[in-house]
Amino acid sequence: MPQMDLEGARAALRADKPTELLELREGQWLDAKTFPYEPRDPASAEELVKDVAAFANGGGGLLVLGVATRLEHGEEVLDRIVPVDRTKIDLDQMRKRIRERITPAPHSVTVGWSDDGQSCVVFIDIPQQAPGTVFVVPAPAAKQGKIPAHTVAVPVRDADGTHWFPRTEIQRLLSMGFTAHGMPGPQALAELVRQAIADNQAHTSPPSLRVGQGLPAREREMLHAHEQLRRLADLGRPTSEAFELGACVVQHIADIAESEPGWVLCLVDGQQPLAVAEPVWQAVMDAGRRAPGRGQAISAVGHPAVKGDQPVVLGTDSQCVDLVGRTWGPGRLVRSGGGTWRWEPHVRLSLDQTRASRNWTANQPAPQLRLRALVNWPWADTGDLEISPSRRRELAQALPISALAGAATLLSQRRGAELRTAQWEPGPYRNALDAVSYSSTATAPDGRPALSATAMAALPNPLGATVVTCAEVLIEDAAAWASCLPADFSTRLSLEEVQAVLLAAWETAADLLPAATTQEPTQMHWAGAPTVELRLSAEGPHDRPQPGLGTMIDLSPLGPTDRSVLSEMAVTITVTPALEHKERQKLLRRAIVYMAHSFGYVEADEDVLL
Repeated sequence: MPQMDLEGARAALRADKPTELLELREGQWLDAKTFPYEPRDPASAEELVKDVAAFANGGGGLLVLGVATRLEHGEEVLDRIVPVDRTKIDLDQMRKRIRERITPAPHSVTVGWSDDGQSCVVFIDIPQQAPGTVFVVPAPAAKQGKIPAHTVAVPVRDADGTHWFPRTEIQRLLSMGFTAHGMPGPQALAELVRQAIADNQAHTSPPSLRVGQGLPAREREMLHAHEQLRRLADLGRPTSEAFELGACVVQHIADIAESEPGWVLCLVDGQQPLAVAEPVWQAVMDAGRRAPGRGQAISAVGHPAVKGDQPVVLGTDSQCVDLVGRTWGPGRLVRSGGGTWRWEPHVRLSLDQTRASRNWTANQPAPQLRLRALVNWPWADTGDLEISPSRRRELAQALPISALAGAATLLSQRRGAELRTAQWEPGPYRNALDAVSYSSTATAPDGRPALSATAMAALPNPLGATVVTCAEVLIEDAAAWASCLPADFSTRLSLEEVQAVLLAAWETAADLLPAATTQEPTQMHWAGAPTVELRLSAEGPHDRPQPGLGTMIDLSPLGPTDRSVLSEMAVTITVTPALEHKERQKLLRRAIVYMAHSFGYVEADEDVLL
């Protein structure tokens, strides 16, 4: 890890050596953003002035734009340079917003490029300000596009985060000032603040804006779209300039009735114009801002999708917004009965594997067959996650009556034996503050492990940014299991049994195990697309030839295949993991058929499955 102080980082940026900052940790004087601010976007401009004022209030610092971070031991580490398109970055607009929105304007702030010819970033250098000066900004806007005229807020830098100075502390300090200096009362002070901000806005705000202003090449197109959408929505005057945001061209528009929420005029090549109510647009932006790196929200969730050949309006009463996903893939924003918006992915199947796919596979001796469901939970705000002693005890009490335990027990019962998975013990994997592991093993008369069920969960670590839960059933030793069964019963599993085990493992990993990490799993917000990985693997003792899946499972219902011995088959489902039983069962059938086709069973059909 490089050692560099604020002055060293400033020198590296001014010398066009931005890569020298990589591996530094965010902290009191350093913050990195994956994507630059868009000063003509009200929400992004609000974030810009908040961050700059926080450093001005905290002794100075650096904002570096165009650098992605990774989470390491609970800290954000500058990880890699993200390409920045210089033609789309307006540094003058950033400088203007800083001058306009921060009171008093901080002195000697530098907004510039640091470019070594291969790696290019934007940096904002905020030097230490005059002692005793407090920098305030307009309070967060209740309505996007409208700068509050009567309230201010004080942003402060705290370690590697930016926070608002608590109202209670502001009140306490003001009261002390009144007592010590005979300052005017609260009403008079409020009037002075209102007048000061109003004077500042009168001096700096343009008298009016026109549709398309800011993007001359698209102005005619936006005027035409505005005229089309005015027939469907109460579009008034623009409240921001037009600007590019990912694949979109957007402009904030007031409602004809000033008391109503405004609109966002959105143009995307290849689709009809779209007007989105400000609260709905804000919900889309809020969902995407939870992505790692805190870059442009649109780069994560994508832009609203429009189907058909007519302009579309998404008003405040909209309940669902389809999104053309980008880094998160296609998805949609759905409003719950309580009015809360949540992002969820569109279901898709693939053979992509996450880094967690091989977690908990190092046990020796290796099982002869592993049937596994593993869930990746890319939750935002993972700082409050905890595998507490009480949650650990609740999990231990729930596992003996879980779907996983029932599926493992049924494998023996169907063969005339009572090998119940009722006794669960910690292990065989790590149990710690950030990990939990329980298992139940049925043994042969001579003590050999025969059949086991295992459930595991792990919180994010430096190598993974997601919570991972996993449930699986293992045939440890087919011969040991056979010795527990009546004669003439085969240990070869039917495809129906495999399906039942995978369904139970998915249910346990998605519905039971998350409660070991957080109190309300269903209330967590996403910072990426969740996935469910299903895996069949014939592993076997490493000192013997691997038997192959066809030896351990009767795969004949899937039809013929031209493949040689398969030791593994897997499929990844991008989906909200917690589903109703019938919906999960139906999706499991689709996934198994997709997996079978991908591994050579091209005649497989859902009709042969449960």
